[in-house]
Amino acid sequence: MNGNRLAAIDIGTNSIRCIVVEVAKNGAFRVLDDEKATVRLGEGLAASGAISSAAWERAVSSLARMKKIVDGYGVKAIEAVATSAVRKAANGKAFIAGIADEVGIGVKVISGEEEAELAALSVRNHFDMEGARFAMVDIGGGSLEIVTARGPLIDEIYSLELGAVFLTEKFMPADSGRPADQGKLRKYIRSAFKEVFSGEKPQFQCLVGSGGTITAIAAMVMAMRGEGYGSVHRYEVLRSEVVHLLAMLARKTGKERREVPGLNPDRADIIVAGVTAVDELMRFFDANTLRVNERGIREGLIVKGLRSHGLIPGAPEPRTWRDAVLEFGRSCHIDEEHSLHVTKLALQLFDSLEPEIAMGEGARRMLEAAAILHDVGYFINYSSHHKHSYHLIRHADLFGFTPREREIMANVARYHRKALPKKKHDAYVRLSEPDRQLVSRLGGILRLADGLDRRRSGVVSGVTCSIADGTAIVTLSGSEDISVELFGGKTKGDLFEEAFKKRLLLASEQAQA
Repeated sequence: MNGNRLAAIDIGTNSIRCIVVEVAKNGAFRVLDDEKATVRLGEGLAASGAISSAAWERAVSSLARMKKIVDGYGVKAIEAVATSAVRKAANGKAFIAGIADEVGIGVKVISGEEEAELAALSVRNHFDMEGARFAMVDIGGGSLEIVTARGPLIDEIYSLELGAVFLTEKFMPADSGRPADQGKLRKYIRSAFKEVFSGEKPQFQCLVGSGGTITAIAAMVMAMRGEGYGSVHRYEVLRSEVVHLLAMLARKTGKERREVPGLNPDRADIIVAGVTAVDELMRFFDANTLRVNERGIREGLIVKGLRSHGLIPGAPEPRTWRDAVLEFGRSCHIDEEHSLHVTKLALQLFDSLEPEIAMGEGARRMLEAAAILHDVGYFINYSSHHKHSYHLIRHADLFGFTPREREIMANVARYHRKALPKKKHDAYVRLSEPDRQLVSRLGGILRLADGLDRRRSGVVSGVTCSIADGTAIVTLSGSEDISVELFGGKTKGDLFEEAFKKRLLLASEQAQA
């Protein structure tokens, strides 16, 4: 048995998920295994009131396989929960007893409120919501949970019988998908929301969602955009995209939906009902953005289990995106003094340029992160460390950043040295035109800032930049001889000139160079 390993199993209405993690000495944990089985435990439940024998057998078979996988990792404990389908089923208790007897796993049936709390725990582990008023949503096969919160504080928890499987069986039997069924479905969902939120309707600019329907929406939108970030975790979807996606899905037959890029064929028959619930939810809350939490309940279960077993502290310190970036950089043994000095110079350049060339607060945050991490590639190899930096940042699980932001940051770090962006660089070309321009600008700033610390000794204490007559005048201050840094800046100012379409002039406070 490994005292630092834990498994979590989430037995849902549509699928069963099993995750195995290992905890490091600093309290962080990494996923060792993530297994999923689509068992449709709630199949026919609305009509019969019980888990069918076929669904029962599928679940037991899948759980037996998962138990063998978990045993192979020698975990300290298994945290297993069952949700909506088992809660509602007349034979739910017998099902839980059967799992204990046949598989050897003790399962706890949790309430909708407990589901919501677990989803919220996972969200706080991955999203920086300090000071924000937002709603967390988890959509399963049988139920939909909503948590309203402000920063780390939970306001209210709601559990509604609006899961994708339940809604499909109630309003779209035999995969009909007829407009009349859609109309009844929407009316039912709206009535449920109005009943729960009978007083003043809260408004949230942003929703954070988890569950199979949410991740499927993100994967389909990513495919529609022609993006390939490798993960939908922290991906952002607009309300307009949900509306257009639903219109497209509703027009198709079940067979046609199974061919939709990004959609798992196993979910094709329930996706219309699930996306309709999301569409109505965003409309009701007047929310324009849906942020995706790919981890959901099972990770909340992991965090709760790790705390209960004393493997991580019960009350973790508040986490910020900057903390996460520094933690990742330190794990790659960056030269922290150099990285932070380059970051300081890069941000001073950005702030000087921002009134003239508006790039936005989000761009500043991405530049700061990319600057801190620009040399992480040294961890792999020196000669091509800029390329290694790209791959390490792109695949890092950086708290608070979307897949798009991580891709931009990775590209910015990649161009801090050597070749400028080219059409033959696949990672650069995959970006949208506005994002390519942003990468060139932020990359130009970072590349120049890196050159201004050529000796890695921090002798350039500060920089300012002004634009006049097509020339960007960058003035360096420092108490020592900065001739090497002036030369380094000239050498690495090429991308800056190309990105901003300005001639670069470097000067010290005493004399131009």
